[in-house]
Amino acid sequence: MTNKEKALALINTFATGDTEKAASLLAEGYIQHNLAYGTGRDAFVGSVAWLASAPVKTTVNNIRAFEDGDKVFLQTVYNFAGAGEQVAFDIFRIDEDGLIAEHWDNLAAKADPNPSGHTQTDGTMEKKVVDKEETRKVVASFVGDVLRGENPDRLTSYFEGDNYIQHNTGIADGLSGLGTALAALAEQGIQMIYNKTHYVLADGNYGLAVSEGTFGGTPTTYYDLFRVEDGKIAEHWDVMEPLAAEDTWQNRNGKF
Repeated sequence: MTNKEKALALINTFATGDTEKAASLLAEGYIQHNLAYGTGRDAFVGSVAWLASAPVKTTVNNIRAFEDGDKVFLQTVYNFAGAGEQVAFDIFRIDEDGLIAEHWDNLAAKADPNPSGHTQTDGTMEKKVVDKEETRKVVASFVGDVLRGENPDRLTSYFEGDNYIQHNTGIADGLSGLGTALAALAEQGIQMIYNKTHYVLADGNYGLAVSEGTFGGTPTTYYDLFRVEDGKIAEHWDVMEPLAAEDTWQNRNGKF
């Protein structure tokens, strides 16, 4: 199995309830960064068993899958035991023994289409075979210059005019749509702040940036997936998740 196939097989165990398969894919010292769950292989297998026993079957619908070195990053829609559909980005690290050793994620409730009619997961599916390091460079620079506000005057240089497809639930297409949304937030006294970007993963012309900051003063984690075309940002998907209060954490590994 490829690393990507291993990651997809692992998340599918949430739907199948196959605890043996889950255990075979995981390193014993599996490190969990989803703060709602315990860490270690046994904790993950226990979650699979619990979902299998639930009266409502869990569904897993992977939308996009990417690979960058020893990491796989996925965009997936889950419905855990009938609790409601959630859009997620998952990142898995595969160790030197070929086992899944570490996991990070961000999840948000599935929402209605945004002002331009796009959902959180639709849009371009094709991945182009281009230098992923060029993609990583564009995404990392955009996140730093624009989202972290280090060189805001460079905003328009990252786009081909107003051609920008937006999948954020509250923002319309184009730079014009982004400007309108940010102005509306400002009127409400709400700031979307990116303080730190932990890493940028890339595969072909897609790059995923993992950041933290605040939204309306609430500590928030940001996962932003960008599609790059000819050195410009062409399309964007994201999941924003409030950072859980530390006294609720089920592991001490931290979000990042």
